[in-house]
Amino acid sequence: MTWQGERWTAEQVLALAPDAASRKAGSKLGTAGPWSEAGSSDEGTVWGLCKGSGSKPYQTVVDIADTAGPAYKCSCPSRKFPCKHALGLLLLWAGGDGAVPRGQEPDWAEQWIEGRRQRAQGKRAAGGSPSAASADPEAARRRAERRAERITAGATELEQRLADLLRGGLASAEQAGYGLWEETAARMVDAQAPGLAGRVRELGALPASVPGWPVRLLEECALLHLLDQGWLRRERLPEGLAATVRSRVGLAGSPDGSPVRDRWLVLARYDTSDGRLTTRRIWLYGEKSDRTVLLLSYGAAGRAPDLALPVGLTFEADVSPYPGAGQLRAALGEEFTPPAPAPAPAATRPPGVTTQDAAARYGEALRADPWLDSYPVTLGRVIPTPLDGSWQLADADGGTALPLTPSAGSRPGLWRLVALSGGAPVTVFGECGHRGFTPLTAWPEGAGEAVPLC
Repeated sequence: MTWQGERWTAEQVLALAPDAASRKAGSKLGTAGPWSEAGSSDEGTVWGLCKGSGSKPYQTVVDIADTAGPAYKCSCPSRKFPCKHALGLLLLWAGGDGAVPRGQEPDWAEQWIEGRRQRAQGKRAAGGSPSAASADPEAARRRAERRAERITAGATELEQRLADLLRGGLASAEQAGYGLWEETAARMVDAQAPGLAGRVRELGALPASVPGWPVRLLEECALLHLLDQGWLRRERLPEGLAATVRSRVGLAGSPDGSPVRDRWLVLARYDTSDGRLTTRRIWLYGEKSDRTVLLLSYGAAGRAPDLALPVGLTFEADVSPYPGAGQLRAALGEEFTPPAPAPAPAATRPPGVTTQDAAARYGEALRADPWLDSYPVTLGRVIPTPLDGSWQLADADGGTALPLTPSAGSRPGLWRLVALSGGAPVTVFGECGHRGFTPLTAWPEGAGEAVPLC
């Protein structure tokens, strides 16, 4: 495959960094000084030797032609992906000043590239063959039945604990402390209902957390009760809502919708971690279908998730939606082009809406999924504005605004957004929910490129 994409920007490269320290260290290596024998190929490979503290330089190679995101190999001992050397090499390549000329890969880079692409072809070839788990449908059915029974037992126990809480009064939640909630969450884990366990842990963090916490606790208890009842009565629900309930409880489904082929713009990417598992959320926008979909990727034991798509790149691929009413999650399917910067950034971004329309869209989404914390939306022509110690995004052409979530107000991305705006309207993509709006990516007025905010 011949690499047809343009060079990435420095911001797109730095968006790949696993943390702030790697971003800073990689930036220092983005000059020609520490590098030797750097080069790139027509197949989307970048390589180079980086001088380190030892006598032997680090061998660094990056495959940028993979639609799932760049892949990295470095002889340094770092466990971060990408390491600072890979970031520095990509920054050097993105500079486009001749420091990374076109050429033939050295043997050590060619061997790694060929090996990983052969493995990828093998995985794709094996994708249509039945797995061991599906080879015996009767055994799979029995496993599913046993798990459903365990979840039902857990949901029934949780209903009793919620009833005890309300019977004793919400003040008892503060007196009991977090230990009771953690023990209840552990019981839900034993019942193989991780979705229920996660919501129980969120309940445990509410008592005495903020002023008016009893109201929040009551609201969250009601939503958890609704989810419990949805599971216990799932046979009576419409199929779309039943699939949503299964997903919210924690049953992993499989994509079952017809693949949608489109040119997808990477709108945003960010990671969350619970200490055991890192979850990467990547939002895509289809230029022809006008659809926004969510890709999820996971990394365990401190490792970064495999899927790594820089914000602002576009690529052509199939995505298949997961079941569930109002669900936006999709799986990345066959890839037709490698990721590359959009030739016309302003033409590929989603059309913006007003803050009032954004709130209405979130309300409509709640009808299909009452447990939805937020909904993706692009705001057009908004101005970040301070208000009583917090921030909001105000419509430049109207009298409405959306408050930013408290977490968004404390992130460095807020000041990046304020600097990008400079008091002028900007287009902002983010997640709109009951806590406010979380900005994830912004574009200046005109034909400017996407600026990640997270």
